[in-house]
Formats: sequence, C-alpha cells, structure tokens
Amino acid sequence: MLRNALLWASTNPTLAERLPRYGFVKRATRRFMPGEELIDALAAADRLGTTGVNSTITLLGEHLTSLEEADRVVAQYRDALRTIEERDLPTEISVKPTQIGIDFGVAEAAERLAALCSATESLVWVDMEGSAYVDRTLELFLVVKEGAANVGLCLQSYLKRTEADLDALLPLDPAIRLVKGAYNEPPSVAFAKKAEVDRGFAVLTQKLLRARHNGGLGRPVIATHDPRMLGEANRIAYELGLPKERYEIAMLFGIRPSEQKRLAATGHQVRVLISYGESWFPWYMRRLAERPANLWFVAKQLVG
Repeated sequence: MLRNALLWASTNPTLAERLPRYGFVKRATRRFMPGEELIDALAAADRLGTTGVNSTITLLGEHLTSLEEADRVVAQYRDALRTIEERDLPTEISVKPTQIGIDFGVAEAAERLAALCSATESLVWVDMEGSAYVDRTLELFLVVKEGAANVGLCLQSYLKRTEADLDALLPLDPAIRLVKGAYNEPPSVAFAKKAEVDRGFAVLTQKLLRARHNGGLGRPVIATHDPRMLGEANRIAYELGLPKERYEIAMLFGIRPSEQKRLAATGHQVRVLISYGESWFPWYMRRLAERPANLWFVAKQLVG
C-alpha cells in the first residue's frame, strides 16, 4: 500500500508543484542527487571516479511539450559530453525517450538520439519509461543502433514482456542495463509480487551474462541494490567463468555507497547513476517507492 501511494504521488501534478517548495523535502533529496545543476552531477562523478567507481548522469524531466524543448535537452547533454571529455571523466549519459521527442514520433526522437551518439565515443543509454512507451522505445533503439554502435538500452524486469523482448534483442549483441522497474503498472503488464520481479530479474541476468560469456560484445549492466540479486549475479558469473571486468554492477547515487566502493575495491566494474535537474519530484517519489524504508531518512529531515 505504501509503495502504491508513493507511485500515485509521483504522478500527481499538485504535489509536484507544492512539495518541492518545502526545505525538508529538498534536504531529503540530497541523499539521492548531489544537486539540480549539471556542475553538481559532474562534481559527484569526479569524486566517484577517484574511488574507482564509474558513473552515468541523467537529466530529470519527462513528457516535454514541444520539439524545441527536446532540442534544449539535447543541447544540455551535448554540453555535458564536452565537459566529460575535457575532464576525462569515466562518465556516460542516459536519456529518456520523452525528453528527446518520442511523443512527437520515433523518427524525431531517433534524430536527436543519433546526434548524441555521434557526439561521443562512449555509450549513450536509452532509459525505459512506462509500459505505454516500450514498443516505441524499442523501435527508437533499433533505428539508432543501425547506424550507431554506442547506444545502450534499459530493460525492466517487472514487465511480463521483458524476457521475450530480451530474447529478440540478444542476436543484435546489445548493451543492456537491467533494472527492476519503478513505474505504477497494472497487474496485466507487470508482476505485482516482489518474488516474481526477483525471479524475472534473475532469469534475465542469466541470459545477459551467458550471452557475454559466449562472446557477446554488448555490455551487460546489472542494476540493483538488492544483496540477494547482487549475490545471484555474481554467482552466475562465477559459475560461467565470466571475469568481473566483463560485466557491470550499477547502483543509484546515495544508496549503499559503502557497498559501491567495496565492490569496486574487489575488482568489480561499478557504475553509479547520478540524476540532476529541477524536475526531480516524480523521480524522487519512484525512488522512495523502490525502497519505502528510505522514508525513515525523509522523516529525519523534519527535525534536522
């Protein structure tokens, strides 16, 4: 019930307008994002890099109202890529399809995504948003991948369709970032029970790591903070004989930072997703919904 309430809050425009005005809410977000500006995200990426932890940055905000807004988002990412290259940071970018115009057509989004891919030799990740966007996002990815090898895709294990989607993608040798998923989806399209989501996550992890073991060039990124899922991923890799440097473990900024550093120190490839931007409220509610225990941290800000 608490998770559902948080996911409902993530889609409520009134809350999105009013709650971010409160100081305690802004203070609470600092655990999960270093600041609203690009400079904040890159400074955090620099600090992580000194500890052997790589990073991915993403600008928050969804469902733009014009292609002109999408062009401004692309310009921001271009600025980010230039700075990343100048500073030689171990950092990539991840973009949301609705940020680059997919609501106006796949072709429009593909044009902008391809421009970002051409601006860097690093991977450009395509986030997966709500289930209504999956088909268009897959089409976007496939169109751009025809001309750009440096594009990667996020898949969500809680969607019932994802195993079939991954099976269809694997022959293309894609870079895939696997997450559990954090949108409020109906039971008709998404697993409702944590055990089902975990089971799906483990199955998809095995497929990705086995493809890599069999010579695949596409990078598998296992994104989870769940110790059981991390243990399962490392067990599968060990049994396959897949070296640690052949796959990545991804986590969010501010969640289990000590574990991030420990994994990196033991030879794992670790990448942390750093979010920034003013439109953080829906994203923040989804982060809390993923781990409702984080509400205790928020509660502390009321008296902090």
